[in-house]
Amino acid sequence: MIVLMPEQIDNPSTFDVAIIGAGPAGAAAAIHAARAGYETLLVDGARFPRDKTCGDGLTPRAMHQLEKLDLDVNPKYRSLGLKLHGFGGSVTAPWPQTYPVQTGTALPRLHFDNLVVDAARQAGATLWTGTPATAPELSGNRIVSFRVGEAEVRARWIIVADGVRSTFSKQLGRTWQKDEVYGIAARSYATSPHAGEPWLHSHVELQDEKGTVQPGYGWIFPLGEELGQVNIGLGALSTARRPAKINTKKLLEHYAEQQRPEWKLGPIEHVASALLPMGGAVTNVAGANWMLIGDAAACVNPLNGEGIDYGLETAALAVELLGPKDFTLAWPDILRAHYGQAFLLARTAARLLTYPQFLPVAGPLALRGPVGRILMPAAARLMGNLVTEEDRDLIARAWRMAGGTVGRLRSHSPLWSTD
Repeated sequence: MIVLMPEQIDNPSTFDVAIIGAGPAGAAAAIHAARAGYETLLVDGARFPRDKTCGDGLTPRAMHQLEKLDLDVNPKYRSLGLKLHGFGGSVTAPWPQTYPVQTGTALPRLHFDNLVVDAARQAGATLWTGTPATAPELSGNRIVSFRVGEAEVRARWIIVADGVRSTFSKQLGRTWQKDEVYGIAARSYATSPHAGEPWLHSHVELQDEKGTVQPGYGWIFPLGEELGQVNIGLGALSTARRPAKINTKKLLEHYAEQQRPEWKLGPIEHVASALLPMGGAVTNVAGANWMLIGDAAACVNPLNGEGIDYGLETAALAVELLGPKDFTLAWPDILRAHYGQAFLLARTAARLLTYPQFLPVAGPLALRGPVGRILMPAAARLMGNLVTEEDRDLIARAWRMAGGTVGRLRSHSPLWSTD
């Protein structure tokens, strides 16, 4: 059932689960909840299809979650891994054999989000679009009801998945900690005869028009021959103390000009930008019967801005938690158990990149010669979120050991705190 106009909604409406935000995280949660037999409501203030600022790339980690949802995304295009360029060198890093699915893909969010939302509706979720959820009524830290336009909604459990801005969760006390690393990103689309290239490309030597290396990277993610386009964008890292002083849209135009000859790019179109809280750097992500997932909970990799895989995973974890338990402490504990160590380490590594002196010194060492051939595939594996708890190889053990050490040294740096 699709309800678009508030006057068509029963008042009050009651559900087992209400999910606020119909991006990949929210729509995936709706699929899991509906399949589990819960009467599920999925609400979004936009009408679909709608666009979102994103690189559009899907790693094998995300593909693994999509396979669990029985979703085959852009089946005519598959990526084999990353090619990293910069500082006079290039390294090819195939996707490692970490997950059962060993290829990735890419699809514009305009199409991808619509695909997952449609799957949620087909799974049995009720979909309301075009009117945002607002005005949560609280009893203590329990949501009693909220509104969609003039309609009152009541649900046993509420999952908040309304993205990086998360206007609904701000009313619940969510606070973004800007003293931690956050991202500034811009993306666009351009036609290219190389749209079927099976490798995602990242340029880690991101220079502005003056030749100054910026704390971030540019990307070109092919979208397949059928679409005939690439997603071209860039991301920069910033903190409150060391803000990235760049005009992302202007820098994107410069980056596109640099890549145009090799990729035979058409004009860049549909430029969009966004700020990204990362690495769990938000507070108050749960209450007695509600929890934040995906981007709303800052479940974004601080090294590359990737969030779709975390969104899909936290959707499944949140539905598994549904029940009589109070979520206030249980949900942050689950997030820390799954992502805390890795996020702290990634936040620390990303913080190094915000120092202007770091990349010009470290970049040439990482991307040239035998060191780069060893180091960069490992870095690509970490950037692609492709180290799991089950992995026992040297890279995985070193990553976990470093994460434990950083966790002890940065115990003052909260992840999903309740303060």
